[in-house]
Amino acid sequence: MNDKTIPELDETYFFTPNLAAELVLTYPQKHDVTLDGAHINSFKHSPPTLGVQDHFLPGATVRPYLGAGVNYTTLSKVNLLGDAATLEHASWGLSLQAGVDVRFDQHWSLNVDAKKVRIRSDLMIAGARVSSVNVDPVLLDIGLGYRF
Repeated sequence: MNDKTIPELDETYFFTPNLAAELVLTYPQKHDVTLDGAHINSFKHSPPTLGVQDHFLPGATVRPYLGAGVNYTTLSKVNLLGDAATLEHASWGLSLQAGVDVRFDQHWSLNVDAKKVRIRSDLMIAGARVSSVNVDPVLLDIGLGYRF
């Protein structure tokens, strides 16, 4: 798999001053796949993730948090080994995250976090499972936040 820099949209809703739910969205990503150094083509995936976060130090300017959730990835445009191989079209997996919000004022903040997402799929040739594909990306995010 290849490394990427992409935009994403994170929507966070606070149920209490500490407990929040976060939905992470991005557009479908295309990944080139290599096997033993040989390019075997590509596939696209769309990995929305929904998680729950525990934010520490309510009211503080710097607020660290931890989160866990679930990821549902859909795979499309799978072109492997000249269309001889396919991947399962969906994957469910866990996600973990750690981050920090740095508040500038009542509304604006800087957010930095890291997420580990589990994405798995079976590699199929002629309808038979021959291997599994573990994508399992680590997502490093930096962004601006606005609180209503």
